[in-house]
Amino acid sequence: MTAERPAFEGLQDRFGRVATDLRLSLTDKCNLRCSYCMPAEGLAWLSRQAVLSAEEIVRLVGIGVDRLGVRELRLTGGEPLVRADVVEIVAALRAAHPDLPIALTTNAVGLTAKAAPLKAAGLTRINISLDTLHPETFAQLTRRPFFDRVLAGIEAADAAGLGPIKINAMLMRGINDGDGAELLAWCLERGYELRFIEQMPLDADHGWTRDGMITASEIRERLGERFALSPDPRARDGAPAERFEVRPQGAAAHEPPLGTVGIIASVTEPFCADCKRTRITAEGKVMSCLFSRDEVDLRDLLRGGAGDDEIAARWQDAMWLKPRAHGMGHVGLGAPDFVQPDRSMSAIGG
Repeated sequence: MTAERPAFEGLQDRFGRVATDLRLSLTDKCNLRCSYCMPAEGLAWLSRQAVLSAEEIVRLVGIGVDRLGVRELRLTGGEPLVRADVVEIVAALRAAHPDLPIALTTNAVGLTAKAAPLKAAGLTRINISLDTLHPETFAQLTRRPFFDRVLAGIEAADAAGLGPIKINAMLMRGINDGDGAELLAWCLERGYELRFIEQMPLDADHGWTRDGMITASEIRERLGERFALSPDPRARDGAPAERFEVRPQGAAAHEPPLGTVGIIASVTEPFCADCKRTRITAEGKVMSCLFSRDEVDLRDLLRGGAGDDEIAARWQDAMWLKPRAHGMGHVGLGAPDFVQPDRSMSAIGG
């Protein structure tokens, strides 16, 4: 593998992309059972010994930042807050990298007690998953009655200063597909940045279909029944979300917007050519693409006494072979030759 890769700095691939955004999963475990992610009975979790330790996480991030050009870090899961040492991990990362933006994606179920400690430890900001404002719909989607705990967690994050708070929402046909405009209004009133995400074929049940998902076009159409959307003039700069300024229906274009909304259209309007992300799973495997079926193990090097240079080189090798798009040589979720990864989203890390 190494012989095929020319010598260079950073995490480059064969198509000229350079990864600077690290998504690192702290755990594959989760306290929800969202229907678009995992089965009702859950999954077979990794053992504690299989998951990267806090020290291993800090070392890998250090290699990424100091040797490979990583400029942003997002801690993911599973649900990262179920990890007992999450605050200590953030504090250690902040001590090692005072200027590194560190974000965390959470379902907010356990956030009420941890928002302030995470802020004090050095967390920069937070992304929170919330698909509806209706408790009964929340319970249907997540198979858990934790709606009030999520709202309390969002409020705690806001009070702790973990902004700008980003809310991630997925609309499911026949369940919450009519909730988008209401959720957007709720976020705008509170100064939260809402991101709608097209459902991707990363569910453990492998029940995803192209026809069954709510598309970005449908999302814009439904939001347009209540709001006027116009492209955000700011550069996208490789961000997964296409942003839109939001104004009341009938407002003039020169009027100040109420805020923005983003749509992550991985399926129908893919942005693979501008991807800047590299992922490490909870057990230390590099996934160069969210849909890649190839994984490269760094944990064996960490635990086998390898030096930082050797670990960095293996990470570079993994990213050099990143597929063009969607785990293939071409764009095409839902295409006949697309093969869904064995891992679900919770096992990969968002």
